[in-house]
Amino acid sequence: MGGSRSILRMKKTLSRRDFVRSGALLAAAASAPSAAFASAAPVAEPGPVQASPFKLGVASYTFRSFTRDKLIENLKQLKISTVNCKDIKDHLPFAAADEAVAVEAYKAAGIKITAGGTVTFNKDEDEDIRAKFDYLKRAGIAVVVAGGPTPAIMKRIEKFVKEYDIKFALHNHGPEDPMWHSPLDVLKVVKDMDPRMGCCIDVGHCARAGVNPVDAIKEVGPRVFDLHVKDLANYQSRDSQVDVGDGILPFKGIFEALLAIQYKGYVDLEYEIHADDPMPGVIKSFAYMRGVLAGMGYKA
Repeated sequence: MGGSRSILRMKKTLSRRDFVRSGALLAAAASAPSAAFASAAPVAEPGPVQASPFKLGVASYTFRSFTRDKLIENLKQLKISTVNCKDIKDHLPFAAADEAVAVEAYKAAGIKITAGGTVTFNKDEDEDIRAKFDYLKRAGIAVVVAGGPTPAIMKRIEKFVKEYDIKFALHNHGPEDPMWHSPLDVLKVVKDMDPRMGCCIDVGHCARAGVNPVDAIKEVGPRVFDLHVKDLANYQSRDSQVDVGDGILPFKGIFEALLAIQYKGYVDLEYEIHADDPMPGVIKSFAYMRGVLAGMGYKA
């Protein structure tokens, strides 16, 4: 019943249509090819008044079908200078020598790796966990987006979090996940652990688990270390993902909740559809998010 009430509250916050979509396009026009906005209707100003305390970024899984060079090219086109990197393609290989090449390539392009993952922690063994923290440390990563651990493994992981001073952001994966359906499941386990043990909240999976992501952000509070965002047309369907702004997730409420907890991290778009041609939808998604922020008086 709690989940149903939470979703009911979420639906009541979905009055995003009062936000002028053309304003979203205007806010992103400076960061995308002009052709992408050729059909946009003229819009009135007014502009944002202050920088957003949190930043928009990209999960490299969005460009999982493309090599690192193309990933970097796409980030530059989007005017995004950060990336949440995953060991997929050659984005951030696990092997030390290959990883060093990737790190240098991002540095040369002026791109900062803000988080690594998803990295799977499914072995209750020091050697396995240390190898993964060494991988993160070599890349200068401050936050690991993690999947796979059972509660029994978490105490061992906490020991390495303290040693390496790397924040552990456990990613919720929705109702299909055997353990971590929503951020509230993560919070139950980490709430009394080291303050660097926390969550990467995936707002789409959170909603599908019957938990309002706005409520989850507020409840997890200082243990929110990263956000993965996507949009859905149907909370009951994992396959209903759409471009951000075309679905029913309450992005204005999500951003307001981040401001309320004084979140200063990254909101990383994890775009999981149109894998072979994601850029049109990615551009549109950033346009919408930048427009929402602009409507709130913030520049992304």
